[in-house]
Amino acid sequence: MSRKPPGLAAFDRSRLTSAQYASHGSTLRTTNAQALETQLAVFRSLLQQFAQTHAKDIRSNPTFRAQFARMCAAIGVDPLASSSTAGNGSIWAQLLGRSVNDFYFELAVRVVEVCGETRGENGGLIEVRKVRERIVRGRMEGAADITEDDILRAVGTLKPLGSAYSVIKVGSKPYIRSVPKELNTDQSAVLEAVQVLGYVSVSMLMVNLRWARARAQTALEDLVGEGMLWVDKQSEEPEYWSPGFMLESQEPSAPG
Repeated sequence: MSRKPPGLAAFDRSRLTSAQYASHGSTLRTTNAQALETQLAVFRSLLQQFAQTHAKDIRSNPTFRAQFARMCAAIGVDPLASSSTAGNGSIWAQLLGRSVNDFYFELAVRVVEVCGETRGENGGLIEVRKVRERIVRGRMEGAADITEDDILRAVGTLKPLGSAYSVIKVGSKPYIRSVPKELNTDQSAVLEAVQVLGYVSVSMLMVNLRWARARAQTALEDLVGEGMLWVDKQSEEPEYWSPGFMLESQEPSAPG
């Protein structure tokens, strides 16, 4: 006995079931989104209470300040970004007063100054550690300490201005780049190699990276052209030096 094919009623029931599933799924998504928003609101409220209670520590202690910033990031709050409420400024400006907010913007100005002062030495690529050292040397006695984490956050405040300033990794070390030029893979590899001895040569790159001579020569000449390496032709084979390394080696050592 042959089976009777499904009729129009079966298709109607199928469409109805699909619509019910879709409606139920939409309701669940809305409910979950509302619950998540409620949880985030609670977290933000607790964060505000924490900030007000520990405002002094956040202002004066760089480690505590970094931990507070990480707490903000964990719930999607950028404490340095402007709030949605007109005229209220950043989250930190609202919670802690203008002092911490101004601290980062003033620090960003110093970062820009240091990058500008040293661009002739490094071609616009300077290690974050060296930026911090220069800024600390120029600060008044008794001023609040700053960390590399503070430097990185200060650079982040420049992004809304469409700034060319950005942080990149060369090997394992963070650098601030103050020129609007992307390093390619070969250039990054050369700069990482330079960190070992302070210089490299074409033959060193050919042996250690197994590059062809033309590839090594091109990467080195590009970096020399950008001012990120200096060439010493006094040796039997030209040596390509990190400007920062050469300047450091020329500084007189502190008396014992």
